[in-house]
Amino acid sequence: MKKLISTILKTIIFFIGWVILISFTPDLRTENQALLRLWWEFTPLAVVILFSIIFILVIEKRKVQIPVGSRFFKSSLTGVVIGVLWLGSVVAVLLLTKTMSLQGQNNIDHIWIWILALLLNVAMQELLFRGYLYQLWKQRYNIVVATVLTTILFTAMHGGAFEAGILPVLNVFSTSVFITLLLEYTGTIIVPIIAHFIWNIVGAIILGGISVASDYPNLLDSTFQGNSLISGGIYKIEGSIIVLIVNLILIICLLVLNKRRSSVGL
Repeated sequence: MKKLISTILKTIIFFIGWVILISFTPDLRTENQALLRLWWEFTPLAVVILFSIIFILVIEKRKVQIPVGSRFFKSSLTGVVIGVLWLGSVVAVLLLTKTMSLQGQNNIDHIWIWILALLLNVAMQELLFRGYLYQLWKQRYNIVVATVLTTILFTAMHGGAFEAGILPVLNVFSTSVFITLLLEYTGTIIVPIIAHFIWNIVGAIILGGISVASDYPNLLDSTFQGNSLISGGIYKIEGSIIVLIVNLILIICLLVLNKRRSSVGL
């Protein structure tokens, strides 16, 4: 019981402390919306990094570690490939079923700043949920408990999904499980960050089919029509059952791969 209370208290202090501290983010005086968004994404990431360092070095005495790995380029490339296959398989089905179509193109000023801002956002999410907190619960208990807890927090943070209905919630939930299993299989948080980034950058900024902050622009105008169960309707890609199916397939594949790795002692 003492271990459980201690772990819960650390989780609350870490998460609530992060929320409170980012609420004091000062305004950035600029008319450049891209730079403003970059600032809004940088601050939460900086705070979660700071909290992670303090908790790991001071409180845990390095007994809890966030796996980064030494092969950054290989991990990044792996993340790109997985991210492309992940979103690509969903988009391919939507295009082939003609429930999604590309209509036109928009001009985006400062597009690289927008892309960098989205990368910071994804890195923040992964470090917040699958960094210290996930590793803490994994060390104190096991992978299943850590996955369930952080997935609940991850899903709760994407509160808009609850307004959209059960399918978007299941898509967010299964996405978190998939990314967590990806972390376990690759042994580095870099792969989940990059795969998640590819999903967001292509799905949101390029295709405009995934919800991020409302001020993010999109390069292409995508329309979603026909059967809303497949197209996602007004919720676009995130409301499509194809996402859930793809996520479940990927989850099963990673469970099998992780089990095989364990059975041969790798």
